[in-house]
Amino acid sequence: VLLVRNRREFRALGSKCPHYGAPLSKGVLRGERLRCPWHGACFNIRTGDIEEYPALDCIPCFKVTVEDGKVFITAKKKVLTLPAVTEHRQCLGLRDTSRRCLLNKNTMLLLGGGVAALVCAETLRQEGFTGRIIMATKEKHVPYDKSKLSKEMNLKAEDIYLRKAEFLEARGIEFWTEKEAVSVDLQKQKVHFMDGSSQKYHQLLIATGSHSGFLKIPGADLQNICTLQTPEESSKILELATGKNLVVVGASFIGTRLERVLCVPAAARDTNGISLQPGAAAELPAWLLAGPFQMLQNKGVKFHMKTELCELKGKDGKVTEAVLANGEKLPADVVVLGIGSTPNSAFLKGTSIARDDKGAILVNLHMQTNIPKVFAAGDVVTFPVALLDGDRSSIHHQQVAEAHGRCAALNMLGRGEELHTVPYFWTTLLGKSIRYAGCGKGYTDTVVKGSLEQQKFLIFYIRDGHVTAAASLNCDPMVSLIAEVLYLGKQISKEEAE
Repeated sequence: VLLVRNRREFRALGSKCPHYGAPLSKGVLRGERLRCPWHGACFNIRTGDIEEYPALDCIPCFKVTVEDGKVFITAKKKVLTLPAVTEHRQCLGLRDTSRRCLLNKNTMLLLGGGVAALVCAETLRQEGFTGRIIMATKEKHVPYDKSKLSKEMNLKAEDIYLRKAEFLEARGIEFWTEKEAVSVDLQKQKVHFMDGSSQKYHQLLIATGSHSGFLKIPGADLQNICTLQTPEESSKILELATGKNLVVVGASFIGTRLERVLCVPAAARDTNGISLQPGAAAELPAWLLAGPFQMLQNKGVKFHMKTELCELKGKDGKVTEAVLANGEKLPADVVVLGIGSTPNSAFLKGTSIARDDKGAILVNLHMQTNIPKVFAAGDVVTFPVALLDGDRSSIHHQQVAEAHGRCAALNMLGRGEELHTVPYFWTTLLGKSIRYAGCGKGYTDTVVKGSLEQQKFLIFYIRDGHVTAAASLNCDPMVSLIAEVLYLGKQISKEEAE
């Protein structure tokens, strides 16, 4: 139990974040809002309700009485003994939800099986919608924690489910797997699927996410060239790469987070973990070189910078060698691609739904597209970012997708809710925490606090004289504190950061 004194009042609530079990006693408290130190989830200390994602569940609150200068907390033993992240999660005090009523003929069709669609569906029920809710996805699984695909590659899909099928069924949320949308008829308000079926809707949410970029070089069609987007792909990479020569194309976090294969003890395998930074403009910030990259180099991972992959060679249909633009040849039993992503919006071709030149759907702060009754959320959209003075950006973070889903749901119900969130990204690398909050796009300066050499530091990103983002290595809960300041609309000047 966490006991909080807020001015003259005491509040008692669950002590661990239901997302990953972080100790909330080390979090950031502002007014009645408590922010998790690890991943930025926020809870109201009076009600336990979620006020910011990525957590999907509320935290329990307990009765507090003060007598003769002593504080007494009353709680059910069953609640106290529950782990922070329970098997079914719904035990942790999810807000009461409405149920499906057959008299309500309205249909909310949600395309996508990720967190944006999931949060939208749950919010619709929590806010009293009793009509039909359908989630349709090309995936084989109910929504799962994609962030674990690169961190815990030996897990089964069922181990990372965010909600089980029974949970969705109990709330009257239909979940259609292996159901890929191929076209949308906006006039008839109907979506057509790959299997030849179709479904009418009253309101539509497009939350189809994005897919990994593809190589366009000789040898790109060889076997054992992998992307990392599903549990099956994660397991395949672990199986193929353990003890073998692995080439990771791209120096993004997707590539560097492949700890299970990159950092097996050297005695256990004869593996070259090799990461390439495609393109010639590979001038990386000092903090990145001193932090994550140096940590991986110490584990035997080799980096080939300022070059690009120009060809893959193979034998018997399987990749065996990667050829770089500078002529260097790298042994490659397995190649993993981490070279950016493309919105899953090709099925909208021919419709009047507005998209940018990369295919991202344009939405406003209500997650509304240019078409009435059509909303979009998550990786597939580009949206106005407050920290960029309203400039548009696509931000592929789990927490942002969840915030989109909630905002879309409220506006599908006509609530007039504007998106208000501070993007928050997290990961761990070799036991050290990496956090990032805000939006550093277009930054012109940085302020570094701490020690790059000791791999414990905080970076402020400056744009127009003010902080728009912060990143840290092993420096919790500083990024959560900065995220809370930015969320409240307060500006941090460069001088204050220094």
